[in-house]
Amino acid sequence: MQAADIRSASGFRGLWDQPLPWLLVSAGALLMTGVVMIASASMDTAAVDLGNSYHYALRQLLFAGLGCAVGLAAANVPVSWWYRSGWLLLAVGMASLLLVLTPLGKTVNGSTRWIPLGLFNVQVSEVAKLCLIAYLAGYVVRRRDELVNTWWGFIKPVLVLGVASALLVTQPDFGATVVLMTAALGMIFLSGVRLSRFMPLIAICVVLGAILIVTQPYRLKRVVSYLDPWQDQFNTGYQLTQSLIAFGRGEWTGVGLGNSIQKLFYLPEAHTDFIYAITAEEFGLVGSMTVLGLFAVLVLAGFAIARKAEKQGMGFAACFAYGLTLLLGLQAMINMAVNTGLLPTKGLTLPLMSYGGSSLIVVCVSIGILVRIEMERQQQLASDAEGSAGPRGAS
Repeated sequence: MQAADIRSASGFRGLWDQPLPWLLVSAGALLMTGVVMIASASMDTAAVDLGNSYHYALRQLLFAGLGCAVGLAAANVPVSWWYRSGWLLLAVGMASLLLVLTPLGKTVNGSTRWIPLGLFNVQVSEVAKLCLIAYLAGYVVRRRDELVNTWWGFIKPVLVLGVASALLVTQPDFGATVVLMTAALGMIFLSGVRLSRFMPLIAICVVLGAILIVTQPYRLKRVVSYLDPWQDQFNTGYQLTQSLIAFGRGEWTGVGLGNSIQKLFYLPEAHTDFIYAITAEEFGLVGSMTVLGLFAVLVLAGFAIARKAEKQGMGFAACFAYGLTLLLGLQAMINMAVNTGLLPTKGLTLPLMSYGGSSLIVVCVSIGILVRIEMERQQQLASDAEGSAGPRGAS
């Protein structure tokens, strides 16, 4: 028992001391798992709807390649560029949220969240989340004293978030609103703002969220059906009950890759929002817990990078890393909670695994930025070590 504890502690220290390999390995494993599971979950649907069984799988491979290329490019962009470009990124984020509400926006299933660009549709909320987190990280560093010590310094970024949230709700995209607000406020809290300042804001957010749910019949139905999905399993509770059936069929080790029954037109959005349920059906509890473990490693590695940057005195890089990691972790947690019935059904993808170009590319950019932050921290550490060793060597 003691030897196992020592190995476990050693593995955790290894993740915390050297987070970069863990970040890349976990992200790569999730990306490859996603491509395989999308191929499995979408073949029958693609064959019937599009006449090509490999339509979604091939497109996801293309998105994965493009995402890796863009992520590599992001890893070569100095962190200082993101800091200097805060206002530009804020403008891009807000403009994209406004642009989708014009005739250029594409409506799917009652939601106007995409701008078509030929090869694929850009989901503007993904771009906006990245831009707003970058801007807020810069604000936290530039105005930290004002942010921590005055109400006005705290309210200003909240107003920016409020405008962005209003535009997201207009689409409507309630899930993205929750993820953005929670990640941004978590980032501000980690900067040192007292919890007492958050209490009125949390109360306001809860009240507004309740109003949004009660005033929209489809949202209210989702909440009611979430509490007891089997009461109306062929209508409002259909998606959740079919997802739970997939988890039940998977048992311990699953029915095997490609042998899912729920993907055969029983579970809607099997290759997007409910890819985790299909993974659980085909690979069982072992497979679903492995995916959960990979996300845990990814998030811990991101926080380790942020914490190390903070200790190194890299304020903006640390704050940016915290925000990006919170975005990834919250979206993954909400998606898996929806799949397992712990939260009401929301249209949020599972990062790195669900089908979709916009989400995958933005996540890859986020991973690339985290890699860049850790690389710059290591370079600064090496430079400091050389500087401190120089005078001793000369003497």
